[in-house]
Amino acid sequence: MGNPPKNAAVTRARLAGDLRRLGLADGDAVMAHAAFSTVGTVIGGPDALVDAVLDAVGPGGTLLSYQDWEVGADVWDEEGRVFEQLRDHVPPYDPATARSARYIGLLAATVGTRPGVRRSGNPGAAVAALGARAEAFTAGHPLDYGYGEDSPFARLVAAGGKVLMVGAPLDTMTLLHHAEHLADLPRKRRINIEYPFATANGTEWRTVEEFDTGSPVVAGPPEDYFARIVEDYLATGAGRRGAVGHADGVLVDAAGVVPFAVAWMEERYGG
Repeated sequence: MGNPPKNAAVTRARLAGDLRRLGLADGDAVMAHAAFSTVGTVIGGPDALVDAVLDAVGPGGTLLSYQDWEVGADVWDEEGRVFEQLRDHVPPYDPATARSARYIGLLAATVGTRPGVRRSGNPGAAVAALGARAEAFTAGHPLDYGYGEDSPFARLVAAGGKVLMVGAPLDTMTLLHHAEHLADLPRKRRINIEYPFATANGTEWRTVEEFDTGSPVVAGPPEDYFARIVEDYLATGAGRRGAVGHADGVLVDAAGVVPFAVAWMEERYGG
Protein backbone atom coordinates (compact mmCIF):
# COMPACT_ATOMS: atom_id res chain seq x y z
CA MET A 1 0.00 0.00 0.00
CA GLY A 2 1.32 3.42 -0.94
CA ASN A 3 1.19 6.68 0.97
CA PRO A 4 -2.00 8.76 0.68
CA PRO A 5 -1.85 11.78 -1.65
CA LYS A 6 -0.88 15.13 -0.22
CA ASN A 7 -4.45 16.36 -0.49
CA ALA A 8 -5.85 13.31 1.31
CA ALA A 9 -8.25 13.61 4.20
CA VAL A 10 -6.66 14.83 7.42
CA THR A 11 -6.91 12.80 10.62
CA ARG A 12 -6.89 13.78 14.28
CA ALA A 13 -3.62 11.91 14.72
CA ARG A 14 -1.97 13.82 11.89
CA LEU A 15 -3.14 17.13 13.32
CA ALA A 16 -1.84 16.26 16.77
CA GLY A 17 1.51 15.33 15.28
CA ASP A 18 1.65 18.57 13.30
CA LEU A 19 0.87 20.57 16.44
CA ARG A 20 3.60 18.83 18.43
CA ARG A 21 6.12 19.52 15.67
CA LEU A 22 5.01 23.15 15.71
CA GLY A 23 5.85 23.32 19.40
CA LEU A 24 2.80 22.45 21.50
CA ALA A 25 3.76 20.28 24.46
CA ASP A 26 2.31 18.54 27.49
CA GLY A 27 0.88 20.96 30.01
CA ASP A 28 0.69 23.95 27.68
CA ALA A 29 -2.10 26.49 27.88
CA VAL A 30 -2.87 27.67 24.36
CA MET A 31 -5.36 30.13 22.90
CA ALA A 32 -6.27 28.87 19.44
CA HIS A 33 -7.69 30.63 16.39
CA ALA A 34 -8.50 28.78 13.18
CA ALA A 35 -9.91 29.24 9.72
CA PHE A 36 -11.10 25.66 9.67
CA SER A 37 -11.69 25.44 5.92
CA THR A 38 -7.95 25.88 5.31
CA VAL A 39 -7.07 22.71 7.26
CA GLY A 40 -8.44 20.45 4.55
CA THR A 41 -10.99 17.67 4.61
CA VAL A 42 -10.80 16.63 8.25
CA ILE A 43 -12.16 13.28 9.37
CA GLY A 44 -14.32 14.16 12.36
CA GLY A 45 -14.72 17.81 11.38
CA PRO A 46 -13.80 20.65 13.74
CA ASP A 47 -14.07 18.33 16.76
CA ALA A 48 -11.02 16.50 15.43
CA LEU A 49 -9.00 19.72 15.51
CA VAL A 50 -10.15 20.48 19.04
CA ASP A 51 -9.26 16.94 20.11
CA ALA A 52 -5.89 17.20 18.37
CA VAL A 53 -5.01 20.32 20.35
CA LEU A 54 -6.06 18.59 23.56
CA ASP A 55 -4.00 15.54 22.57
CA ALA A 56 -0.96 17.74 22.00
CA VAL A 57 -1.20 19.52 25.37
CA GLY A 58 -2.17 16.40 27.30
CA PRO A 59 -4.37 16.06 30.38
CA GLY A 60 -2.47 18.83 32.18
CA GLY A 61 -2.95 21.32 29.35
CA THR A 62 -5.69 23.82 28.57
CA LEU A 63 -7.26 25.01 25.31
CA LEU A 64 -8.65 28.55 25.30
CA SER A 65 -10.84 30.14 22.64
CA TYR A 66 -12.01 33.71 22.23
CA GLN A 67 -15.81 33.69 21.95
CA ASP A 68 -17.40 37.15 22.00
CA TRP A 69 -21.20 36.65 22.22
CA GLU A 70 -23.80 35.80 19.58
CA VAL A 71 -26.74 38.14 20.06
CA GLY A 72 -28.04 37.60 16.53
CA ALA A 73 -28.20 41.25 15.46
CA ASP A 74 -26.72 44.66 16.17
CA VAL A 75 -28.97 45.80 18.99
CA TRP A 76 -26.97 48.82 20.22
CA ASP A 77 -27.21 52.49 19.33
CA GLU A 78 -24.20 54.74 18.75
CA GLU A 79 -23.80 55.26 22.49
CA GLY A 80 -23.80 51.54 23.27
CA ARG A 81 -27.31 51.38 24.67
CA VAL A 82 -29.71 48.66 23.61
CA PHE A 83 -32.49 50.10 21.45
CA GLU A 84 -35.54 50.59 23.66
CA GLN A 85 -37.83 48.67 21.28
CA LEU A 86 -35.50 45.65 21.45
CA ARG A 87 -34.75 45.74 25.15
CA ASP A 88 -37.31 43.09 26.12
CA HIS A 89 -36.13 40.77 23.34
CA VAL A 90 -32.40 40.56 24.03
CA PRO A 91 -31.70 37.39 26.05
CA PRO A 92 -29.49 37.86 29.10
CA TYR A 93 -25.90 36.75 28.93
CA ASP A 94 -25.43 33.41 30.69
CA PRO A 95 -21.95 31.80 30.47
CA ALA A 96 -23.57 28.38 30.78
CA THR A 97 -25.60 28.74 27.59
CA ALA A 98 -24.10 31.60 25.56
CA ARG A 99 -22.94 30.97 21.99
CA SER A 100 -19.81 32.30 20.35
CA ALA A 101 -20.25 35.02 17.75
CA ARG A 102 -20.67 33.56 14.27
CA TYR A 103 -17.88 35.61 12.71
CA ILE A 104 -15.26 33.84 14.85
CA GLY A 105 -15.85 30.51 13.15
CA LEU A 106 -16.20 26.79 13.67
CA LEU A 107 -13.35 26.20 16.10
CA ALA A 108 -14.72 28.69 18.62
CA ALA A 109 -18.24 27.32 18.20
CA THR A 110 -16.99 23.78 18.74
CA VAL A 111 -14.97 24.63 21.85
CA GLY A 112 -17.87 26.65 23.25
CA THR A 113 -20.34 23.76 23.04
CA ARG A 114 -18.10 20.99 24.36
CA PRO A 115 -19.15 19.14 27.55
CA GLY A 116 -17.25 20.54 30.50
CA VAL A 117 -16.40 23.85 28.85
CA ARG A 118 -15.96 26.89 31.05
CA ARG A 119 -16.87 30.32 29.68
CA SER A 120 -15.96 33.61 31.27
CA GLY A 121 -18.51 36.15 32.46
CA ASN A 122 -17.60 39.13 30.26
CA PRO A 123 -19.86 38.97 27.17
CA GLY A 124 -17.81 40.97 24.68
CA ALA A 125 -14.42 39.63 25.75
CA ALA A 126 -15.68 36.13 26.57
CA VAL A 127 -13.20 33.26 26.58
CA ALA A 128 -14.07 29.57 26.70
CA ALA A 129 -11.66 26.95 27.97
CA LEU A 130 -11.29 23.19 28.11
CA GLY A 131 -8.81 21.24 30.17
CA ALA A 132 -6.97 21.20 33.45
CA ARG A 133 -6.97 24.97 34.18
CA ALA A 134 -10.17 25.95 32.41
CA GLU A 135 -11.80 27.29 35.56
CA ALA A 136 -8.70 29.18 36.67
CA PHE A 137 -8.45 30.98 33.33
CA THR A 138 -12.11 31.94 33.04
CA ALA A 139 -13.39 32.58 36.58
CA GLY A 140 -13.86 36.16 37.74
CA HIS A 141 -13.34 37.81 34.36
CA PRO A 142 -13.62 41.58 35.03
CA LEU A 143 -16.55 43.24 33.27
CA ASP A 144 -14.85 46.59 32.75
CA TYR A 145 -11.73 46.48 30.57
CA GLY A 146 -12.08 42.79 29.89
CA TYR A 147 -8.82 42.55 27.95
CA GLY A 148 -6.81 44.07 30.77
CA GLU A 149 -5.50 43.10 34.18
CA ASP A 150 -6.72 39.80 35.62
CA SER A 151 -8.48 38.88 32.38
CA PRO A 152 -8.04 35.44 30.77
CA PHE A 153 -5.62 37.17 28.38
CA ALA A 154 -3.47 38.51 31.21
CA ARG A 155 -3.60 35.10 32.91
CA LEU A 156 -2.42 33.41 29.70
CA VAL A 157 0.64 35.66 29.66
CA ALA A 158 1.32 35.08 33.37
CA ALA A 159 0.99 31.32 32.91
CA GLY A 160 3.57 31.22 30.13
CA GLY A 161 0.90 30.21 27.63
CA LYS A 162 0.91 30.24 23.84
CA VAL A 163 -1.20 31.44 20.94
CA LEU A 164 -1.91 29.14 18.00
CA MET A 165 -3.07 30.35 14.59
CA VAL A 166 -4.25 27.63 12.21
CA GLY A 167 -4.86 29.24 8.83
CA ALA A 168 -6.35 32.25 10.61
CA PRO A 169 -5.34 35.75 9.50
CA LEU A 170 -2.66 37.05 11.82
CA ASP A 171 -4.64 40.22 12.46
CA THR A 172 -7.20 38.10 14.35
CA MET A 173 -4.79 37.37 17.22
CA THR A 174 -7.11 38.51 20.01
CA LEU A 175 -4.36 38.53 22.63
CA LEU A 176 -3.02 41.73 21.07
CA HIS A 177 -6.05 43.60 22.43
CA HIS A 178 -4.40 42.94 25.79
CA ALA A 179 -1.30 44.66 24.42
CA GLU A 180 -3.48 47.60 23.32
CA HIS A 181 -4.80 47.80 26.87
CA LEU A 182 -1.30 47.85 28.34
CA ALA A 183 0.35 50.20 25.84
CA ASP A 184 0.89 53.82 26.84
CA LEU A 185 -0.88 55.47 23.94
CA PRO A 186 -2.56 58.91 23.93
CA ARG A 187 -6.25 59.29 23.19
CA LYS A 188 -7.25 55.65 23.27
CA ARG A 189 -10.85 55.23 22.19
CA ARG A 190 -13.17 54.11 24.96
CA ILE A 191 -16.68 52.75 24.55
CA ASN A 192 -19.60 51.89 26.81
CA ILE A 193 -21.81 48.90 26.03
CA GLU A 194 -25.01 47.92 27.81
CA TYR A 195 -25.55 44.21 28.51
CA PRO A 196 -28.26 42.17 30.23
CA PHE A 197 -26.91 39.51 32.59
CA ALA A 198 -28.64 36.39 33.86
CA THR A 199 -28.51 36.29 37.66
CA ALA A 200 -30.20 34.35 40.43
CA ASN A 201 -32.50 37.37 40.84
CA GLY A 202 -33.42 37.59 37.17
CA THR A 203 -32.05 39.80 34.42
CA GLU A 204 -29.81 42.64 35.55
CA TRP A 205 -28.58 45.35 33.21
CA ARG A 206 -25.09 46.81 33.41
CA THR A 207 -23.03 49.18 31.29
CA VAL A 208 -19.52 47.92 30.64
CA GLU A 209 -16.61 50.25 29.91
CA GLU A 210 -13.93 49.08 27.48
CA PHE A 211 -11.27 50.25 25.07
CA ASP A 212 -12.65 50.09 21.53
CA THR A 213 -11.58 46.73 20.08
CA GLY A 214 -13.67 47.08 16.93
CA SER A 215 -10.90 49.11 15.28
CA PRO A 216 -7.35 50.17 16.22
CA VAL A 217 -7.51 51.67 19.68
CA VAL A 218 -5.92 54.94 18.49
CA ALA A 219 -6.00 56.83 15.21
CA GLY A 220 -3.27 56.01 12.72
CA PRO A 221 -2.72 52.25 12.40
CA PRO A 222 -4.33 50.36 9.51
CA GLU A 223 -7.24 48.09 10.37
CA ASP A 224 -5.09 44.95 10.08
CA TYR A 225 -2.06 46.25 11.97
CA PHE A 226 -2.01 43.27 14.33
CA ALA A 227 -0.81 41.20 11.36
CA ARG A 228 2.20 43.47 10.88
CA ILE A 229 3.04 43.21 14.57
CA VAL A 230 2.97 39.41 14.44
CA GLU A 231 5.00 39.30 11.22
CA ASP A 232 7.61 41.63 12.75
CA TYR A 233 7.71 39.47 15.86
CA LEU A 234 8.24 36.31 13.81
CA ALA A 235 10.98 38.09 11.83
CA THR A 236 13.03 38.36 15.05
CA GLY A 237 13.26 34.56 15.09
CA ALA A 238 10.64 34.18 17.81
CA GLY A 239 7.70 31.84 17.38
CA ARG A 240 7.37 29.03 14.88
CA ARG A 241 5.65 28.38 11.56
CA GLY A 242 4.60 25.03 10.18
CA ALA A 243 1.83 23.08 8.52
CA VAL A 244 -1.24 22.00 10.49
CA GLY A 245 -3.02 19.71 8.11
CA HIS A 246 -3.07 21.76 4.91
CA ALA A 247 -3.17 25.07 6.78
CA ASP A 248 -0.32 27.42 7.63
CA GLY A 249 0.24 27.30 11.37
CA VAL A 250 1.87 29.87 13.65
CA LEU A 251 2.70 29.39 17.32
CA VAL A 252 3.96 32.19 19.58
CA ASP A 253 4.62 32.60 23.29
CA ALA A 254 2.09 34.92 24.92
CA ALA A 255 4.73 36.33 27.26
CA GLY A 256 6.92 37.17 24.28
CA VAL A 257 4.48 38.62 21.77
CA VAL A 258 2.62 40.90 24.22
CA PRO A 259 5.60 43.01 25.40
CA PHE A 260 6.88 43.09 21.82
CA ALA A 261 3.49 44.40 20.67
CA VAL A 262 3.35 46.97 23.47
CA ALA A 263 6.78 48.33 22.52
CA TRP A 264 5.85 48.26 18.81
CA MET A 265 2.68 50.28 19.42
CA GLU A 266 4.33 52.79 21.74
CA GLU A 267 7.25 53.39 19.35
CA ARG A 268 4.94 54.26 16.45
CA TYR A 269 1.85 55.73 18.08
CA GLY A 270 2.84 56.71 21.61
CA GLY A 271 4.01 60.23 20.90
